[in-house]
Amino acid sequence: MLSNSPIRRKLLLGLALLVLVVAILSGSGLAATYLYRDLVNSLSWRVSELPLAAELSNRVGDLRITIGELRGLRADSYLGAQVDMVHVRVWTARDRFRSQLSNVEAALERYREQLAGEARADPRMSDHRREHETLRKIENQLERIRSTNRDEDWMLDNLKIEWLDVELEKLQVLAAELPGHLHSKLAGFSDEVRGQYGVLIVSAWAATMSAGLLFLLFVRLSYRWVFRPLRTLIAGSRRVAAGEFGYRIRLDAEDEMAELAKAMNDMTARFQEIRDDLDSQVQERTKQVVRSEQLASVGFLAAGVAHEINNPLASIAMSAESLEDRLKTALPGDDPQRKIVGDYLRMIQSEAFRCKGITEKLLDFSRIGPGRRERTELGGLVRDVIEMIGHLGKYQRKRIEFNPAEPVTAKINPQEFKQVVLNLLSNALDGSEDGGAVRVALESRDGSAVLEVSDDGCGMTPEVLERVFEPFFTRRRGGRGTGLGLSITYRIIADHGGDIEARSDGEGRGSTFRVRLPLADSNKENDYFHARAA
Repeated sequence: MLSNSPIRRKLLLGLALLVLVVAILSGSGLAATYLYRDLVNSLSWRVSELPLAAELSNRVGDLRITIGELRGLRADSYLGAQVDMVHVRVWTARDRFRSQLSNVEAALERYREQLAGEARADPRMSDHRREHETLRKIENQLERIRSTNRDEDWMLDNLKIEWLDVELEKLQVLAAELPGHLHSKLAGFSDEVRGQYGVLIVSAWAATMSAGLLFLLFVRLSYRWVFRPLRTLIAGSRRVAAGEFGYRIRLDAEDEMAELAKAMNDMTARFQEIRDDLDSQVQERTKQVVRSEQLASVGFLAAGVAHEINNPLASIAMSAESLEDRLKTALPGDDPQRKIVGDYLRMIQSEAFRCKGITEKLLDFSRIGPGRRERTELGGLVRDVIEMIGHLGKYQRKRIEFNPAEPVTAKINPQEFKQVVLNLLSNALDGSEDGGAVRVALESRDGSAVLEVSDDGCGMTPEVLERVFEPFFTRRRGGRGTGLGLSITYRIIADHGGDIEARSDGEGRGSTFRVRLPLADSNKENDYFHARAA
């Protein structure tokens, strides 16, 4: 019954067995470890109590030594010793007695704190009733000694000195009782721990044997439900990889392994479809490579032509400007020919500069190389271009919509990318009627920065879409433009390791240009520039 169950249920059963084994072993090990830790902590606390009790007893002994010294000084005073010196030594001994009494009180407080810490650390050894009873007696004894110590001249009274000696002896006897309480408690604790360890050893052996049996069951079920079907799948996939596309994998079970075998059989049947699709993709990539090579050839030719034309154009413009200056002295101001000739000369200059602008675009088109690139937030750059183009009079009756959802950063040449945005926006605005809208979208998608520029203008036919990125091809109204804007855009995007595509549903239905660039941390960008460097 279980052999035909879903593999998820089988794995859950195996996992439950494995968890049970781990829980049994871990539980027994942790129980022993924590028991050992508690024992060590308890013993360490109790061992720490002994030095404090010894310190308390030593402090009381120091007080008795000081009292003995005072008794000797008082005897010297009766034997005729120098009164002044004896008097000074008596007062000094009194001060030392008071200091030592403070030390006794401090030692007693540390002992109390030790008992409180033991109660928090191990409740089994927190029965300190006898210790607290002894501490209460010690405190009462100290209070009686303090009452005598409050008298400033008590050290001059032999009766008080003798009385203090007797009280200190009682105090020392009480301090000596504290270690005895600890020894009696440790004896009972040892018997209790010995019994717990016996039970723990028996439990550990039982847990180990149970865990071993469960683990053997887990290994058997894993081989039957997982490893044997996997071996069949691997053998079948190797036969298919060797070229036996008619081979089909068969499994007796009806679980996910059987579904995987069926999926591998379907994958073999679809191999021909995938190969045909790959062939079409190769053809498409080949067309892109050919287009890039065509653009490179045109760019090389354009650079040469532009350099050759620039010099004559400069001479024409300079000559026309010089003739215009001479015209002012050659013809009088009221001569009607002066205006006509001046208009012609200015037209010559204007057209020469117009031709020079075309050659500059040709030079821009022919430039190759990545240039200086840096991490740039594309949203701010697009806003700058939109703000700049919005001030142009011919575009003021058209609107541009741009609301980026998130910051998008790419490694680009900012000036070149501005030119890309400017070319796309100007084409979209020129193709739209008055009152039309151009929508700009920017987002990060699948490791790339995606910029879309859409309009609701004249649109493009399939024939135009095929040639839209060719140099000198233009569809602007009135024959305006050089046809280099989208070609330069295509070249810049390609140099940045990205791609650009144009879409349109037909004439009069608008157009969309989509640009993809690697994000600043994209591996695609790194691979592309490494390939160019090689």
